Amino acid sequence: MAGTVISPSTQFSDAYINANPQQSLEELTKAIQERSDDAEFYCQRAYAHILLQNYSDAVLDAKRSLELQPNNANAFLRKGEAEFHLRNYISAQETFKQGQTLNSSDLLFSTWIKKCEENVNGSSSAELSINQHQTSKYRHDWYQTESQVIVTLMIKNIQKNDVQIQFAERELNVNVKLPSGENYNLMLFLLHSIVPDQSTFKVLSTKIEIKMKKTEAIRWDKLEGQPESKVKHFTPDSFQKYPTSSHYTRNWDKLVGEIKEEEKTEKLEGDAALNHLFQQIYSDGSDEVKRAMNKSFMESGGTVLSTNWSDVGKRKVDVNPPDDMEWKKF
Repeated sequence: MAGTVISPSTQFSDAYINANPQQSLEELTKAIQERSDDAEFYCQRAYAHILLQNYSDAVLDAKRSLELQPNNANAFLRKGEAEFHLRNYISAQETFKQGQTLNSSDLLFSTWIKKCEENVNGSSSAELSINQHQTSKYRHDWYQTESQVIVTLMIKNIQKNDVQIQFAERELNVNVKLPSGENYNLMLFLLHSIVPDQSTFKVLSTKIEIKMKKTEAIRWDKLEGQPESKVKHFTPDSFQKYPTSSHYTRNWDKLVGEIKEEEKTEKLEGDAALNHLFQQIYSDGSDEVKRAMNKSFMESGGTVLSTNWSDVGKRKVDVNPPDDMEWKKF
């Protein structure tokens, strides 16, 4: 009937989502754009993600639902299911137990808790316990520039061959074999998208530094989560703020200084050596040199880098790619 208001629980029931999860996902995304503070929309979109096997996105939606409505037992159920499918059995078990305290009559929680126990108590239980311990033992910090998000893992004396890092559009997965023989794993579901092919990492004597290339030059308010509809762009003042996920204040000027000192002792090759040279020229250059480098690089689409302000200051710098390359505007 025209004009009838349909409640979220009726409009996006489990049966409705089961019938067509992809369509439900699209409809729920539109609904969230209109009502971004509706916990039920996020909870049911998490269910659509689970049916479509988008388990990482399901965890993020369930978390957002719980931020809006902490006593939402159904959101705990969705979060636990997604974590279980991601093989995070210990986290899933804890999530189901939290949900069970809110709705002890729902037998689904008991069933899922039992399934988690079966996996945790199996042959991989020791490894799961170690991973949980190591994840809490080694902390990570992050900061950002206009073009990159930098994550730092403070783990010492690691060999590069013992580090495996996988980049996805909105995921970072780190696996490290520690000197003790134990394994460390860190999986992050990123707030915004990155460019996997242009993201790199470096293993130093005191830490692992991960640099992820942003797809857009926007400010990240946090490292993980669901992106908000309104993004924040960089301003001159924002460069000094270094948004971070840490619960304590960090002396970022000191950290950046330490990184620079360690980079001086690293032997660089190929593109890394060339980039380091350009950074050094910029760092040591006068204001006119810096203006020239910035102007020529931006106007030429990254194909020209000049230090001559008296030349580039008078004209627009044209795109000039190498002879064997073709420049494309994205």
